[in-house]
Amino acid sequence: MHIHILGICGTFMGGLAALAREAGHRVTGCDTGVYPPMSDQLRALGIDLIEGYGADQLALRPDLWVVGNVVSRARLADGTPRYPLMEALLDEGLPYTSGPQWLSEHLLPGRHVLAVAGTHGKTTTTSMLAWILEHAGLQPGFLVGGVPANFGVSARLGGRAAPGGRPLFVIEADEYDTAFFDKRSKFVHYRPRTAVLNNLEFDHADIFDDLAAIERQFHHLVRTVPASGRVVVNGLEESLARVLHQGCWSELRSFGAAVSDLRAEGEPHSFEVLERGQPRGRVDWELTGTHNQLNALAAIAAADHVGVTPAAAARALGEFRNVKRRMELRGTVRGIAVYDDFAHHPTAIRTTLDGLRRKLAGGGSTGRILAVFEPRSNTMKLGSMKAQLPWSLEPADLAFCHGQGLGWDASEALAPMGAKAQVAPSLDELVHRVAAAARPGDQVVCMSNGSFGGIHARLLDALGKR
Repeated sequence: MHIHILGICGTFMGGLAALAREAGHRVTGCDTGVYPPMSDQLRALGIDLIEGYGADQLALRPDLWVVGNVVSRARLADGTPRYPLMEALLDEGLPYTSGPQWLSEHLLPGRHVLAVAGTHGKTTTTSMLAWILEHAGLQPGFLVGGVPANFGVSARLGGRAAPGGRPLFVIEADEYDTAFFDKRSKFVHYRPRTAVLNNLEFDHADIFDDLAAIERQFHHLVRTVPASGRVVVNGLEESLARVLHQGCWSELRSFGAAVSDLRAEGEPHSFEVLERGQPRGRVDWELTGTHNQLNALAAIAAADHVGVTPAAAARALGEFRNVKRRMELRGTVRGIAVYDDFAHHPTAIRTTLDGLRRKLAGGGSTGRILAVFEPRSNTMKLGSMKAQLPWSLEPADLAFCHGQGLGWDASEALAPMGAKAQVAPSLDELVHRVAAAARPGDQVVCMSNGSFGGIHARLLDALGKR
């Protein structure tokens, strides 16, 4: 089959393209701003990329058009369509589908799907689970919204199952909508036998009216899990309790709370895994933060469903290397460390900074934490969570916000932090202020769900010139 992917350079669609190519399909695609590293990765796989969404691509005549959720019916100021190729497909009545639906119809049938859902930690937990299964010799396939360091790729089909079993496939299960023509969450397409509900908070204010609307989508996921399947749920989350109260027809395993099936005892970097009060294994690793401790418990409970014991899973996590852009050290200059982190929701920002604070305290460090963040997600741009920002940044000694392009006043939102917070009107000014404030021993954490204008390299350069 020849498929042409619209929006191929997104993390999910790029991973889907790699899986389709590995499965023997011919794959081409288009996007705007086709640039490395995704463009290099795709071209290395023999995938031809086209810049833009011109209607002339109809001449490719693929068997099927696969449409990413970046594509819409939007119009430019002059009234012309932003995505003329999509308009041409509709006019011609050509066959098209979404990425999640293509995946569910062509690659997932016959596999034991382990899906990881949650507002936070999906990429990290999916990567942990894939590594636990790999460490156990199960050769899972996976599709992750990042690059797990243990694998070096974001997606692969995986090996064959043992006789009588199903091949395993681990997937990051996103609650964001599927496509402009399918407003259901992506994860309803995956039909998992093992579903992880890691946490659930309000997010994606551009498509969800309130938390109840997201809870409804999570319950749609629960409805797709068979009776022989397993739902793994965070026992600390009231929102997930409400989801399950709507009905659950599968085996249930909980983690996190004192009365859960699995809980942790000890610090996030070194803890005992307890199953119904009995020690089953110990995790000693380099990760920090209670959020990663909970992520680990979720991955252990999911792996147990396919035969990997908690003890074996804990040993595997001792060798787990985190995903790129999850507290990734980008460099150290003059004793000042600069990190890149994907945190963009207030809770994720808070847990990331809390984790670093505990790590510094445990090591006896007196260094400061400088939080540098960009409100870039649609939810943050809308200002839906601006009131939570002072709380989320509280663990930092100083906070610096990139205030350009917002529809709300960042200075007003951060006013409760007083002199601890600064808002810069441009990236240049932001780099200047952070470099001027930083001193040896400081930890500078840059947080955004985008490239943040290459701020990490610019900061390291500026610090080196001081």
